[in-house]
Amino acid sequence: MTTKPLPTDLPIHSFPAATDFETFLEREHATAPGIYLKLAKKSSGIASITGAEAVEVALCFGWIDGRANGIDDTWWLVRYTPRRAKSVWSQKNVTTIGRLVEAGRVRPAGIAAVEAARADGRWDRAYAGPATITVPDDFAEALRGNEAAAAFFDGLNKSMRYSVLWRIETASEKARASRIQAMVELLADGKCPGADAKAVGRTKKSSEKQTSVIRAVRKKRKQDGSEEVDRTLLVEANSSQHPRREGLRRRLQGN
Repeated sequence: MTTKPLPTDLPIHSFPAATDFETFLEREHATAPGIYLKLAKKSSGIASITGAEAVEVALCFGWIDGRANGIDDTWWLVRYTPRRAKSVWSQKNVTTIGRLVEAGRVRPAGIAAVEAARADGRWDRAYAGPATITVPDDFAEALRGNEAAAAFFDGLNKSMRYSVLWRIETASEKARASRIQAMVELLADGKCPGADAKAVGRTKKSSEKQTSVIRAVRKKRKQDGSEEVDRTLLVEANSSQHPRREGLRRRLQGN
């Protein structure tokens, strides 16, 4: 793996154990603007705090982690900063800090972050993780009004879908409608926030084929006198793009 250039906007630290990070935050949590934390990869054999341990320590002091990025064959790099006033909470972190509070590990700064989130509604709006997040009704309704966006979204893989849904679920109530509209327009243009360009290109090509099939099916239904248009169109579209191979079907029937 090629070594990536290191960021320079915040200091970079590594800690052999969770207690070392805890000692650092005990001293610096109220004054430091943030750090980049180096986490040794398991294969390196280097003594290092783990990602899960680091998140727990950070939550105890009112800090939060960012996205992990590999910088070489040995290290991950994660940005850690004090939680901002309007920072959204994940359901996973809500559960985690609840456990930490019961264990008596959370410091006053961490308690203050929880109380602030409870007071302004962010606690109740905590977003789900990739395994459990669902398409909210208001976004589903917006997709139904944009054929191209709906087809493109349906073609996204799990991680790309989460990239879209996470941005909607983390919007404030005031900004949610405009965030949904902007996301629909982005999807209609064959783009996905935070996704790999090559993967998006493959999805866009597939969704364009899917959209053309949907239009053809819709046209045929109207000609046949049926005005019903629903999500089963996507099933028909997918089956049209990937027809079953007759030879394979015969072989399966013969077994």
